[in-house]
Amino acid sequence: MQLTDMINGVKKDVHHLALGAELGDAVLRLQGDALESELNRIAKAVLGTGDAAFVLAHASMPEKHDTVRQFVSPETFYMLSGKKNAYTDEDLTKLAFLAEMTEKLFSSRAKLDHRLHESLQAQLLQSQVLDQIHESVITMDLAGFILSWNAGAESLFGYTANEAIGQNILFLYENDAVDELRQFDLFLEQGGREMEVRRRKKSGEIFWASLSLSPLCDASSQEIGMIGYLSDITDRKLAEERINHLAYYDPLTDLPNRTLFKKLIDKALLQSQRDNTICSLLFIDLNRFKPINDTLGHQIGDKLLKQVAERFRLALRDNDVIARLGSDEFAIGLLGINQDFHAGLVAQKLLSTLDLAFSIDGHELRIGASIGVSVYPQDGIDADQLLQKADIAMCKAKREVERSSGSYAFYNQEMNRTIAGRLYLESGLRRALHHEEFFLQYQPKIDMKSGKIIGAEALIRWTHPKKGTISPTEFIPVAEETGLILHIDDWVLETTCAQARMWQESGVPAFRIAVNISAKEFTSALPERIRRALAFHQIPACWLELEITESMLMHSAEGVIGIMDEITGFGVTLALDDFGTGYSSLSYLKRFPIATLKIDRSFIQGIPQDTNDCAIASAIISMAKQLRHKVIAEGVESREQFDFLKQAGCDEVQGYLFSRPIDADKFSEMLKKDFHFTLS
Repeated sequence: MQLTDMINGVKKDVHHLALGAELGDAVLRLQGDALESELNRIAKAVLGTGDAAFVLAHASMPEKHDTVRQFVSPETFYMLSGKKNAYTDEDLTKLAFLAEMTEKLFSSRAKLDHRLHESLQAQLLQSQVLDQIHESVITMDLAGFILSWNAGAESLFGYTANEAIGQNILFLYENDAVDELRQFDLFLEQGGREMEVRRRKKSGEIFWASLSLSPLCDASSQEIGMIGYLSDITDRKLAEERINHLAYYDPLTDLPNRTLFKKLIDKALLQSQRDNTICSLLFIDLNRFKPINDTLGHQIGDKLLKQVAERFRLALRDNDVIARLGSDEFAIGLLGINQDFHAGLVAQKLLSTLDLAFSIDGHELRIGASIGVSVYPQDGIDADQLLQKADIAMCKAKREVERSSGSYAFYNQEMNRTIAGRLYLESGLRRALHHEEFFLQYQPKIDMKSGKIIGAEALIRWTHPKKGTISPTEFIPVAEETGLILHIDDWVLETTCAQARMWQESGVPAFRIAVNISAKEFTSALPERIRRALAFHQIPACWLELEITESMLMHSAEGVIGIMDEITGFGVTLALDDFGTGYSSLSYLKRFPIATLKIDRSFIQGIPQDTNDCAIASAIISMAKQLRHKVIAEGVESREQFDFLKQAGCDEVQGYLFSRPIDADKFSEMLKKDFHFTLS
């Protein structure tokens, strides 16, 4: 029976006693002398006499012969005296009832004291256990008000239990408690019990914590709150962030890498699809970066890349995405643009950022870029497709550089077909080198005075097993871009020398066979390679002439002069091909050990009708004579062209007017007959 029920029962039983409630209050509330004094007062009031008392058995009291006692316990009793044994039944009933009630109240008090002691002991034990737990343990009611706060919580947050208990848990949240509460509600609705949260310490420091929750229930198993276990995981989260950063960001420029860029673009494209807006991707490849990196070192190259990345970043909007894909390649995502041509404006802006020279460790460096542009959705529907198309467009821009800072180009289907064709040619070229699909033809060079064959140009041809004969104008640019031109040039040189050896053995007097040399091959290793080829085929140097392009020499004139001198030193002559199409410096030209200048066919085609072509051809011939060079004109196809060139003083010609390129056997027949072309 609950104490209040017991008291109410007592009140009903002794309703005629006005002080019954005071008896229960005294027993439950007071102890020691205060309790004894109050029970004495109640006894006197109940029995209506000053001779009534509540007595402790060990108390020292004078013994009276007319005393009536009613024991509450072996140690305590109620006593009534002073009536000389003239006690009424009512007096005795009241005394007995008072003792009985007091006994019941003492018994209830003892039980309550025992339960309270057990509860206090349990709470003390629980507090000691919680304080030994390294984790922060917090209990709160269903409204979020803190009920308990262990030593681990004090250590973690810096608040004492007195400061924390009674406050709402929200005071520990970071900033936007509303957003976190929404996540928290969803977390509980879905049955979650563990989550990672950000919390604020007393010092104001924000940290990451692992939060585990379990229900706090009452004796009837009704949920009345939550128990939260928190531990600091800031170090782990920082380590995860560092690992994540390494996985998704370029360590040099701190820009997103290819993996993160594709994730961000794919996410943006989904939003663009919902909003029905346009996105564009720019693929950027830096021009002239490799020579700088190779010459000045990777440290300078890295600093240059960081400065380029910063200029690009400053030129973009906040919502645009820029990434470094690797080496000197960057990619930019233009999100939510209004018109696709806006991408062209951004490309121009990016190129303009490169106009100003870069100053790095005392070096003034200039660099350009080639930019390819693809547009969503017409060029692709995901990041992979758009990057591929932008890469293709970048290759086109690189071939069509319009200014020093670079150029840009948009992707189109024709461009895709062109790239696919180039890839087909590249794979075919690799196969052709191993399956002897190449062969040489020789176009005669004619002396303009005698009409006699005085030389030939070796021209490579390719018979593709499926496409038939492929023009050099198609496959030579591909070979140069892929580096296969080195293997092709080597094959041409060896085959030409082998043919010269056969003509030599058949008794044909030596004549110059011109071989075209690519820019990639014109290195310090070239003289020794030519010397070895001549020695291997056992032919003198007078059989060989090397044709080099004008533009090739102008890029590094000082460097090539030594190579040219070494080649001409053992008897091989040099001809400057395509003269007039580059940007010659006459100060260098007079220093080149050139034997022949070859007028490009583009200046021959308009002769004699085009006065400009006539003027240019005449000027070249006149200048060559002044420099003591021979002059040969290529692409001569009409008698009128021949007559003009002869009158201008040209030394040699080659072209369809006399002969197309022919195979070695037909050329041999012409040589055996000592064939002379009719010039009159």
